Amino acid sequence: MPAACDSLLEDIEDIVSAQDVKPHDRQFARKNVVPKVRKRSSQKNVQADDDPPSDSIIPGAQKIWIRTWGCSHNNSDGEYMAGQLASYGYKITENAAEADLWLLNSCTVKSPAEDHFRNSIKKAQEDNKKVVLAGCVPQAQPRQDYLKGLSIIGVQQIDRVVEVVEETIKGHSVRLLGQKKDNGKRLGGARLDLPKIRKNPLIEIISINTGCLNACTYCKTKHARGDLASYPIEELVDRAKQSFQEGVCEIWLTSEDTGAYGRDIGTDLPTLLWKLVDVIPEGAMLRLGMTNPPYILEHLEEMAKILNHPRVYAFLHIPVQSASDSILMDMKREYCVADFKRVVDFLKEKVPGITIATDIICGFPGETDEDFQDTMKLVEEYRFPSLFINQFYPRPGTPAAKIHQVPALVKKQRTKDLSQLFHSYSPYDHKNFERINSMTTPWIKGAYVHCAQVGERQRVLVTEESFDSQFYVAHNQFYEQVLVPKDPEFMGKMVEVDIYEAGKHFMKGRPVSDANVFTPSITRPLAKGEVSGITEEFRYVLENGLNLKACPSPGIREKASLSSRMVMQLPWLQEGGGLKMLSVSLALLAILVTFYYRALVYTTLPPHLLLQVLVLHVLQDNAQGAYNTHNSSGELSGLHACRGMASAGEQSCSRSSG
Repeated sequence: MPAACDSLLEDIEDIVSAQDVKPHDRQFARKNVVPKVRKRSSQKNVQADDDPPSDSIIPGAQKIWIRTWGCSHNNSDGEYMAGQLASYGYKITENAAEADLWLLNSCTVKSPAEDHFRNSIKKAQEDNKKVVLAGCVPQAQPRQDYLKGLSIIGVQQIDRVVEVVEETIKGHSVRLLGQKKDNGKRLGGARLDLPKIRKNPLIEIISINTGCLNACTYCKTKHARGDLASYPIEELVDRAKQSFQEGVCEIWLTSEDTGAYGRDIGTDLPTLLWKLVDVIPEGAMLRLGMTNPPYILEHLEEMAKILNHPRVYAFLHIPVQSASDSILMDMKREYCVADFKRVVDFLKEKVPGITIATDIICGFPGETDEDFQDTMKLVEEYRFPSLFINQFYPRPGTPAAKIHQVPALVKKQRTKDLSQLFHSYSPYDHKNFERINSMTTPWIKGAYVHCAQVGERQRVLVTEESFDSQFYVAHNQFYEQVLVPKDPEFMGKMVEVDIYEAGKHFMKGRPVSDANVFTPSITRPLAKGEVSGITEEFRYVLENGLNLKACPSPGIREKASLSSRMVMQLPWLQEGGGLKMLSVSLALLAILVTFYYRALVYTTLPPHLLLQVLVLHVLQDNAQGAYNTHNSSGELSGLHACRGMASAGEQSCSRSSG
């Protein structure tokens, strides 16, 4: 067996050579050892400081960017949400990049609008923005994959937008999609007297009802807005009065179908309009929104009288969608082409020069070339000055999406052909010919057609600035667009102008030199971005707390009790609040002193006596509690506050004496 080493060791001490460190040297070296400190990674601590717990985030201090797609009803909802957030303390910004949260208010009418909505969600997530979704898309289809994990506020819950935003900023996901009801009856939506920020301080958009009575096979909005629910006339009139008190000079009435207004509450549209006309000040105007043919047929006489009123625009939006009865039947539109023509012909006769706007859908499933040619003939016959041309898009969940579709190329070509027809005529020339033919003066009647409006003197209401910022935009009695010079004195006022140029979608007017600028009998308009909707009752509550007994008017007392729910009900805002706060503080101090005294006594007692004392205290407290129960009148010695999330969208608070 080979040796483990070349030489044998005589003694184990021979292992230590002369070059090895001696024991005393090793001891000396140990005294000079410097401990090595391990560096701890502080990355986790830094991250924790950068991202504090969600509960430490203070709501109301963030910036919010709001984007709205779709109709004027949706825009009104967006204004209400902006107003509530601003009144709570959030800053509404027009710069999406600097915002902490994006509020995206969607439209579900057509696929392109939803595509923009989806892309905005993706962009917000890429930029690490908090997101709250609103509008018809999430309301109609909240379980879509791209909406998962995101906060949603329903179209009837916009009065609770502050709650949803607050929780979203904290990192929570909240979804409020319920319907507002009163004794089982569906309401029109959130209250009309909520704070809002008008996109244009001179224009108030009032939703008179939500939902509709139809069941159109192509419509996705029905899934979101539901059946018809109208606001009471009194609330709508009060909202109009309040708007005029805030400097508004033009009111738009909007809904999914204004013609159906009131059928669910035992009234009708003409009744509402006459009530509103009574409160419109001189120099202000009212514009009526979209109405379907079936619900205006029975009110034609009254509607003609209203549209002839000097404070109501002679303008009406009546969608026809198609000039083919078979297609209208497939759409379930509940009228025929003859009904539409009857409405238009009657109004054009009784309201000379009226502007009739309409909608056309190109390429609805089953539409033949003959059907489309009928639609082309209708447009050529009436030469609508305002025509909304829509290529058909199948919306998920609608019956029309399940029908055999018209090829995409055919739909695009039909849309192009109809657009070319629309741009081939001048609507102002055609309409002015109608106005002249309706005159009784023989030598003027039918005298000329071409460029008839050039040279006319018209009274126009100036409300906004043109997109290119070169002109102010005004509208005449027929809601035709007139561009006027940018004179700050004109904004929000009636001006007399001479028409010197007419285009396809506009006219240009030169102010009459010797004419006076007429100022509507309203107050100074709010500044852009200023919160409106703070009613007299709401102001009273803010200034006087909840002391409604001292309120001078029973009406204000009644409404103030409702408005007070919008105020944070802190104890010092209530009647006798200061005294209550002092009483509570003294009571808490007394309790602390008592416990301290008992603790001192208990520590000095023997165990057997300590048990007896505790039993006596319990019996005494129970007896005192029974006495208080039988001698109290419902008043509580303590304060119990809670903030609930009631189904109607209002705060609730439960109080118990147990």
